[in-house]
Amino acid sequence: MKKNICGIQQVGVGVKDVDEAWKWYRSAFGMDINVFEDIATAKLMLPYTDGKERDRHAALAMNMEGGGGFEIWQHTNINPKAPCFDVKLGDTGIFINKMKCRDVQRAYRKHKEQKFTILGELSKDPAGNEHYYLKDPYNNIFEVVEESNYYKKQKSVTGGVAGVVIGVSDMENAMRVYADILQYNEVIYDESGCFTDFVELPGGKEKYRRVLLKHEPRTGPFGKLLGPTQIELVQAIDRKPRKIFENRIWGELGYIHLCFDIQGMEYLQNECAEKGFPFTVNSADSFDMGSAAGHFSYIADPDGTLIEFVETHKLPIIEKLGWFMKLKGRNPKKSLPNWMVNTLAFNRIKD
Repeated sequence: MKKNICGIQQVGVGVKDVDEAWKWYRSAFGMDINVFEDIATAKLMLPYTDGKERDRHAALAMNMEGGGGFEIWQHTNINPKAPCFDVKLGDTGIFINKMKCRDVQRAYRKHKEQKFTILGELSKDPAGNEHYYLKDPYNNIFEVVEESNYYKKQKSVTGGVAGVVIGVSDMENAMRVYADILQYNEVIYDESGCFTDFVELPGGKEKYRRVLLKHEPRTGPFGKLLGPTQIELVQAIDRKPRKIFENRIWGELGYIHLCFDIQGMEYLQNECAEKGFPFTVNSADSFDMGSAAGHFSYIADPDGTLIEFVETHKLPIIEKLGWFMKLKGRNPKKSLPNWMVNTLAFNRIKD
């Protein structure tokens, strides 16, 4: 078996109050499936938590429309800090979370009706795709992007995570991770200059090089649900970027990591080491995330942005009945039957 990257499982979002933030994400993006929720201690992230174990409350929320989820993450033994400076486009780290949407104009109208903070008007990216940006109450920026692929139509105006915008200091160096290891090897555009669709973003009137990357169709147990995604790399041309997590630890406020659902962890570990990006965290045989279990690891891109890999072994369907979805030992490239994936909807939260 070789490595198999199945898709973006989730983007970690550091917040001060999981319950409050999750309610907003259900309202805005339909992230109402409770894949797991757990209160415990993060014991293995010591390289990124000042060498100390940290108590936390975490939940994985998804949308049955398809796309990746949010790992909504709250420190419970410290007061998590916001960035120590005004973050702008091109500062290194995850700056924007992309949300998939079948009808961008409809979503734009709905989000305006809900009086959310929308940054600018509907606009088009360099490839001519309609999109718009909005901000949650916690200063995180989201981009609603066109995506016709969906798993199961829902009432929400968007699906789940369709990708991210990441600030990098050196485009070619960053591509060693994103285009090579993560296999986002299809360049949709690679352009430099000032961009009209960036104008309303922090630092959006400056000059940037932006590269939009996509991938070939993914396979794997949850491949259909996670669907196609994109990564946009942004490099500031006229200034030296700062690290978004400068003087802060993992799990504090903002986008804390990008996580991929994968198969073949040992093969991936060998490849990452050979290519100069060794695992910095490795749960080895297994981890327990409440009722979920699996194997996780981390690498850092050349600027220190954290990439997580998760090989899921078990997920709860109806925990009270002891009904779990067991994934270990299955064909790593074969999709789970739809009926099995659909059981995730048993854990829908209704407001």
